[in-house]
Amino acid sequence: MAKARAKVHRKIATAKSKPKKTAKVKANKVTTKPKRAAKAKSEKSVKARWPKQHFHASHLREEDFDHGLRPYSAYRDLGLAMATGGRVQAHVIRMTRPFDGKDVSIPHYHDVEFQMVYVLKGWFRSDFEGQGAHTFHAGACWIQPPKIKHTVVGYSDDCELLEIVLPADFKTVALAT
Repeated sequence: MAKARAKVHRKIATAKSKPKKTAKVKANKVTTKPKRAAKAKSEKSVKARWPKQHFHASHLREEDFDHGLRPYSAYRDLGLAMATGGRVQAHVIRMTRPFDGKDVSIPHYHDVEFQMVYVLKGWFRSDFEGQGAHTFHAGACWIQPPKIKHTVVGYSDDCELLEIVLPADFKTVALAT
């Protein structure tokens, strides 16, 4: 596996080091022109949007779990908001109460640019507008497009999730049922 990964990284590095060329037809002549300017411009715009990042490590400590957005779960902030200047939030969500649809199944959406969820333990089931209900078991992940309406419809008692969201500060909007 490590050798295969190294081979892929070498291919990517080699491909990045060779300038791409585009063909132009001018008066029956074909000329090539490197695409360096476009690449440099896009790299500059990405760097301009991202604040300087800082090294950060977060180690598991039970006392770091706090009740946050929802009364049936505890959140452990992994500290990425500070390390990325507010660009990224990551936290572990631990379900603390057995599933009860009356308390949990509230349709909502998150006003985010990006949201990814990875199941660390147990299972989690959610119903997504236009996608239907999906059950995710340990090792599964999904991306929720910005503002997709969804409802939690079940989870195991031992469920733990890793959630990564951009930006770090976002709103959750509850919808009328």
